[in-house]
Amino acid sequence: MSDVVAAARTLVGVPFRLHGRDRRGLDCVGLAALALGRAAPSGYGLRSGEERRARNWLAAAGLRAVEEPRPGDLALVRPGPLQLHLMIVVPGGHVHAHAGLRRVVEMPGASPWPVLGHWRAT
Repeated sequence: MSDVVAAARTLVGVPFRLHGRDRRGLDCVGLAALALGRAAPSGYGLRSGEERRARNWLAAAGLRAVEEPRPGDLALVRPGPLQLHLMIVVPGGHVHAHAGLRRVVEMPGASPWPVLGHWRAT
């Protein structure tokens, strides 16, 4: 199992907090940053929907786009017309900061939202 998967799973149950960056509260960007050991970008909102900007952030964090995801990769998904969301691929599903459930969760199966791409730490 990858270090990223193990790190993500240790964060399951952490409360959701927009712009959260530690175990007191995380959003999807903070979760990805902690699990990957990378700096998180700032200046984004829940409803920015700017895919190009998100792709630029992922590249700036040292991630590269990949065609075939594997555990430990990030999935960029679109849960709504103006929303983007990051999830961490784990065996059998994803770990993500779920705003509706107000905590980090591990969900089984494929993404329920359209996947825009996957990124891997280099």
